[in-house]
Amino acid sequence: MATTSKSSNNYKVVGTRPVRHDGVDKVTGRAKYGADVHMVNMLHGRILRSPYAHARIKSIDTSKAEKLEGVVKIITAKDLPQAPDEMVSLGEGPMVNLKFLTMNILAQDKALYKGHAIVAVAAESAHIADEALELIDIEYEALQPVLSAPQGMADGAPILHEKMTTVSLGKDTGKVSNVATHTQFVLGDVEAGFKEADLVVEREFNTPTVHQGYIEPQSVTALWSRDDEITIWTSTQGHFGIRPNIAALLDVPISQVKVIPMEIGGGFGGKTTFYFEPIAATISRMTGRPVKMTMNRAEVLESTGPGAGSYAKVKIGVKNDGTITAVQANLAMEAGAFPGSPVNAGAMCMFSMYKTENLLIDAHDVVVNKPKVAAYRAPGAPQATFASECVVDEICEKLGMDPMEFRIKNASAEGDRQASGVTFLKVGNVETLEAAKNTDHWKSEKGGKVRGRGVASGFWFNGGGQSSCNLAVNPDGTITMIEGSVDIGGSRPAISMQAAEVLGIRAEDVFPVVGDTNSVGFTGTTGGSRTAFATGLAAYDAAHDILKQMKERAAKIWECSAEEVEFEDGTFSRQGSPEQKLTFKQIAGRQMETGGPMSSSASVSPRGVGNAFATHIVDVDVDPETGKVDIARYTTIQDVGTAIHPDYVEGQLQGAAVQGAGWAINEEYFYTDDGRMANATLLDYRMPTSLDMPMIETVLVEVPNPGHPFGIRGVGEVCLVPPLAAIANAVYDAVGVRVRDLPLKPGNVLKAILDKNNS
Repeated sequence: MATTSKSSNNYKVVGTRPVRHDGVDKVTGRAKYGADVHMVNMLHGRILRSPYAHARIKSIDTSKAEKLEGVVKIITAKDLPQAPDEMVSLGEGPMVNLKFLTMNILAQDKALYKGHAIVAVAAESAHIADEALELIDIEYEALQPVLSAPQGMADGAPILHEKMTTVSLGKDTGKVSNVATHTQFVLGDVEAGFKEADLVVEREFNTPTVHQGYIEPQSVTALWSRDDEITIWTSTQGHFGIRPNIAALLDVPISQVKVIPMEIGGGFGGKTTFYFEPIAATISRMTGRPVKMTMNRAEVLESTGPGAGSYAKVKIGVKNDGTITAVQANLAMEAGAFPGSPVNAGAMCMFSMYKTENLLIDAHDVVVNKPKVAAYRAPGAPQATFASECVVDEICEKLGMDPMEFRIKNASAEGDRQASGVTFLKVGNVETLEAAKNTDHWKSEKGGKVRGRGVASGFWFNGGGQSSCNLAVNPDGTITMIEGSVDIGGSRPAISMQAAEVLGIRAEDVFPVVGDTNSVGFTGTTGGSRTAFATGLAAYDAAHDILKQMKERAAKIWECSAEEVEFEDGTFSRQGSPEQKLTFKQIAGRQMETGGPMSSSASVSPRGVGNAFATHIVDVDVDPETGKVDIARYTTIQDVGTAIHPDYVEGQLQGAAVQGAGWAINEEYFYTDDGRMANATLLDYRMPTSLDMPMIETVLVEVPNPGHPFGIRGVGEVCLVPPLAAIANAVYDAVGVRVRDLPLKPGNVLKAILDKNNS
């Protein structure tokens, strides 16, 4: 069930629900994914991975494997160029530490997580390559692993990187530790704020390492041709992000690298990085043959970037009337084996739903013996907000205050400052909360024998970044569009519809193509809820240029000035001569006789990003005898700016609710004491199915973003921020116990119930 609180607009295409452009290809199997690449004389690569979470690599003997018939090449870290151990700018994308990137691709002196790549083998078949892996002898010296952020921060903890020192508040402390960075966010005077409070609640929380749950394993094919051109076919969310990194790691000019994005079988942030592209390219250079490498499911779980585990201590002070006086948090997030957790993003999001004049957040980026984390929808925000929203719920209970009224009373709005110090522009936080308060779900009776209801809100910045788009007018009045954003959740139609709205044509008359790095201008990664906003704006600009050209062609036909040509609803007319009219299609059919082909390119780097807010309401049934939690009803309410394609928007919200339910109730990387992931299959890593969830109800609140001509706000990430806390709050409402360490699996909930009953 979906409800939409519509803003008033007169759009003809935006807000409609056309059939997706890539739908037929995907349902018929014509769409080509990374694993579908096949080339003549292709080699197949496989990776030998560390069985230890933390170990020194004392020796590697590949002699037996090299003698196996069908083995063509074996490489280790020494076969890759040595990268500098410093942050560098590659000209495209954020600054990176190439040393750490290289060490993650193939381990050097130490294996830093179970599944860390050590040796790569290329053979005539994948089966031969697998057989060769068993013939490689590696001598390890096992070391004690570090498996959580608090453990990594403890005095005397085993050190992962002997040369890494903590950077605290922007300065290198010179102290060797597992804490890569310590960042602090400050507003006002927290101590004074807590002194004003009538009630202060402080609690601690933990969330586990989790996987994004994309279905398609990573797959890449690389060809390093004899003229030194490198072509990469890969499953990725950002091919332009891969290009400069590959060039830098392989020490070649960026112009020699072309990355072709294949269709992608899910990503959710997990495919914003890369793993064996440099390996495949290096082996291709050595052998002169294309090399294909595809992960199995265990490798995906053990060796690619999961969502970060976290620790949080949250303290909130309020007056008796519910006014927040101060908030404080100490966050530590797992970066995995190399620095770069989303802790700073989590810190900036966790209290942004509220006016917070007095705020202090300490954020710690901690390396642990797990795979290097990757993004996962609003990275860092779900973990941090789980802690803050659970404390808010407890405060509401202690004050005897309705949790929705508390949120409305303290809701951040235009002009309020975020933790980063940035002030909000026009946002729909209050409107979203009011819509949630007025839902049938919130007003209804709970029902059920042991049923609880929870609510939580969430915030995500949304991204902007750089995007490019090319449009070409076809003689039949259709448009060929080449854009640089990988299509994960419907960006082809979302971008096409914006161009169609400007041009006065149907969305179906725009034919979108996701271009490779040689076919369209630089475009940032599909992530950060930026694509419909930024790449759509590039399409908008290019479409307006097409209109300008069209007016000039009409003026040429009518022998008048372009200023005399008007355009409305796909039809051009001449001022003062209503009988002189030409449709978009008619001018397109005459473009050759009026000056030749019409095309346009646009590149943008927009600033007017629209922040996003969401509030979720959930009912759960809890079995007090087993601790099992079931979702009984779920409603997600979100300010979506303007819903370009409501079906896709609703799908984003529903999918996030399901992912959040899995994260809250049963998903976790279960590690043994020696750092081995014990549930590295989809049978044991339990994600929700359709049998576990009710129909997710959605309410689309439309508060247009003034920074975009159609009012777009990104929608794909904030919807994953509230579920963890909303479900935990619902469990408390059902059985009266607060479980502050996720997941809310039966054993954890039952233990809390028994502890309560025995206290």
